[in-house]
Amino acid sequence: MDDLAAPQLSEQSSHYPARVPLGRRPLGILGSALVARRNVLELIPEIATRQPMVSGRTGKRWHMVMDPGALAIVLKDRVDDYPKSVVTKLLLEPAIGQSLFVAEGAHWRWQRRAAAPAFAQRHVEALAPVMTAAAEASRRRLASATGPVDVFAETVAATFEVISDVTFSGGEGFDRDAVHQAIDSYISSAARLSVMDILGLPGWIPRPGRVRSGSDLKRMKRVADDAIRARAQSGPRPTPDLLDLLRAGQDPETGRAMSTGELRDNLLTFIVAGHETTALTLAWALYLLAFDPQVQDRAAAEARGVLGARAATAADVPRLPYLRQIVDEALRLYPPAAFLSRTALIHDRLCGREVRPGDTIMLPVYALHRHHMLWEDPDRFDPDRFAPGAPRDRFAFLPFGAGPRICIGASFAVQEAVIILSTLVAGLRFGLTARAPEPRMILTLRPHGGVWLTVTPR
Repeated sequence: MDDLAAPQLSEQSSHYPARVPLGRRPLGILGSALVARRNVLELIPEIATRQPMVSGRTGKRWHMVMDPGALAIVLKDRVDDYPKSVVTKLLLEPAIGQSLFVAEGAHWRWQRRAAAPAFAQRHVEALAPVMTAAAEASRRRLASATGPVDVFAETVAATFEVISDVTFSGGEGFDRDAVHQAIDSYISSAARLSVMDILGLPGWIPRPGRVRSGSDLKRMKRVADDAIRARAQSGPRPTPDLLDLLRAGQDPETGRAMSTGELRDNLLTFIVAGHETTALTLAWALYLLAFDPQVQDRAAAEARGVLGARAATAADVPRLPYLRQIVDEALRLYPPAAFLSRTALIHDRLCGREVRPGDTIMLPVYALHRHHMLWEDPDRFDPDRFAPGAPRDRFAFLPFGAGPRICIGASFAVQEAVIILSTLVAGLRFGLTARAPEPRMILTLRPHGGVWLTVTPR
């Protein structure tokens, strides 16, 4: 990307956890495309962590917005004037169609109203026993491990177990391995930006990676369709799961319910978002606890004081405030959705700069969460930033977005993360190895090469 040269900052010391090397020089179109395929976050100029807004042109005009007031305009006040960007839709529509994450306007609103009851707090808490069982199983697996462990692989296994059970609890016709493999394949290949995306070329021009992923996506959708049809024949579970709740959901204003295709696309959205993002949060949190043993010991003391030797439940979550602070700090330093984008439909001014229709509005959550005007010593790991009463601008911390399109599953994700993390740290100690994780964003902010830690019983 073209921009002003960023100020040269000293290298991160051992006092700071792993950080993305942000841009320090102009890249141009081809350079931007190559960098984006490796790590989207490296497109962010370092100067974006010190200014409210940065603008430029790389094929198309773009603006990176880090100012909380301007972010409130884009995400809350004028949502319809700043829809999801064309590139976002190109990346995600092949996998999840016009589901809640991608849909706009009236089509998004009726789906949100229909799905909202499924994510009411009472339903989230009713699904907690699945999270508790997954936490216990994860602790057993880690306790029996010998040598360094890739805890990211473990948290992916645990959270996929949760989302599979709360989505298709009966398991009728639901091939979990096939769905998991298809999701992983799509993220690793088709979900990468191409030079055609950077240039702003229209979506009808095929992107080779997304064409090659077609067979995996068709299989994934077929598996989900089969499970939905099987549930229609067998009827709801005694304790409704997410599929039952969404099948029963209706838009209270129009009475419209989701078709099989709409159910499938939304369920696949929740499966992808519901395990990937929580798995990442947990893996990064465990890395941060290994990085700072004092914080880990304080977290373990809280968890052991509440839980003893048992696994956490939904009722324990309010009694584990420091564990929640650690989850929030992990979400600040390594937000899974670390880079969002919108397309302006109107003439506007943000941070005093002109915005034209068609401009791309980038919301670099990673830079926002490490902004020097918003956070003290922003690259430092400090869960006490989120202590009760600590001052913070609402639009300075956006791990789940904000406004009417805030993530519908945010409370589900936080509950799951606290349950699993507290269960693990109560009984296990995590330590660093020589293999430091490397934060890279493709579709989400992943630890390239895994998160390798030592694991020992407490």
